[in-house]
Amino acid sequence: MCEKINLLDVYNKNLNILIGSGASAGLFPTLALGIKDENEEKQTIETLATKYASLPKKQTTLFMHYYNKCIFPVQTFNPNSVISDDGIKTLKNYETFLTTLLNLLDRKKKYDRKINIFTTNYDGCLVSAADRLLQKGANEFVVNDGTSGFYTKCLHPKNFSTFQYQTGIFGHSKYVIPQINIIHLHGSVYWLKNDERIEVKYQNSFENILNHDNLHIDMNRLNEYSDFLSSETNSIENIPELDLTDETIKDFWNKYNKLPIVNPTKWKFHETVFEEHYYQMLRQLSYELEKPNSILITFGFSFADEHILRLVQRSLSNPQLQTFICCYTVDKAINMREKFSQWRNVSIIEPAGGKNLDFTYFNEEVFNESIEQP
Repeated sequence: MCEKINLLDVYNKNLNILIGSGASAGLFPTLALGIKDENEEKQTIETLATKYASLPKKQTTLFMHYYNKCIFPVQTFNPNSVISDDGIKTLKNYETFLTTLLNLLDRKKKYDRKINIFTTNYDGCLVSAADRLLQKGANEFVVNDGTSGFYTKCLHPKNFSTFQYQTGIFGHSKYVIPQINIIHLHGSVYWLKNDERIEVKYQNSFENILNHDNLHIDMNRLNEYSDFLSSETNSIENIPELDLTDETIKDFWNKYNKLPIVNPTKWKFHETVFEEHYYQMLRQLSYELEKPNSILITFGFSFADEHILRLVQRSLSNPQLQTFICCYTVDKAINMREKFSQWRNVSIIEPAGGKNLDFTYFNEEVFNESIEQP
């Protein structure tokens, strides 16, 4: 039987959620690949990028695949145009997840009525789901994405510490509006560099989109390459090579490095302003996990980012931090138990009954108010 998170035990604590690409898997591809190495172990974009670090042609082709299959669909995403069953289910799961969090916030009586959602996803699924809930009017809450400004909204870490009050007509009563902080650790396709600041625009902006015509590569060949990587019967020894000129390689990286996202090779930004914000947000995560009576729940997150892995491991020295790591498969759970074997304040949650712990399973079986709590 799957372990469940007792919401009655976590709602009144400093609640932090860390979600990764697994949450948006019904809409966008993850970094996982079907292809295997010589030891029959499945590869990811991270592992191949590391192998190809000193091979410019192979690394460039891999990142062309990554941009074409993983980033471009996020850049051009319109939640109102989603028609696939998996996509609609994913959007609904985000709404269900946020509704559960808001119901927990409604229980809080203290001043600090906020929940932090840290995400490594570049997409706007969280903001889009929150906007739909606000339009329905069933919950009163604030979405804090760390921006301030009116026409031009810019990001600053200090904004995550702000709260909004609602007062009575004569100011005799004061009510803290429930708040969800959405903190993008790996950047967002909605970010733009504005001088030395990060501007956030949620309308589709085509300023950072790599024009497919300007990739200087046969897209049919690139799609064949992508199909090869996705096949579980293929080996990395037989990955086809695409003929790229030095000019094509240089032109691609000049464009790619301007994207406001973390590079999966070494989990680094190339723009200083984004890099600085990245480390500030890592410090924010560390700060939250070091607080008394803190909770961390991870979902859809593989801990491939070693900065975050080490940060969470160091934070576990806080005896008042309880961490729940939700794993997609039993095999993933075994791997996580190895990574966190030294700490007693970690619970590894794995699926039961031969299922996978996807977003629906998480909402229905692990993190659900209607579940009878022990």
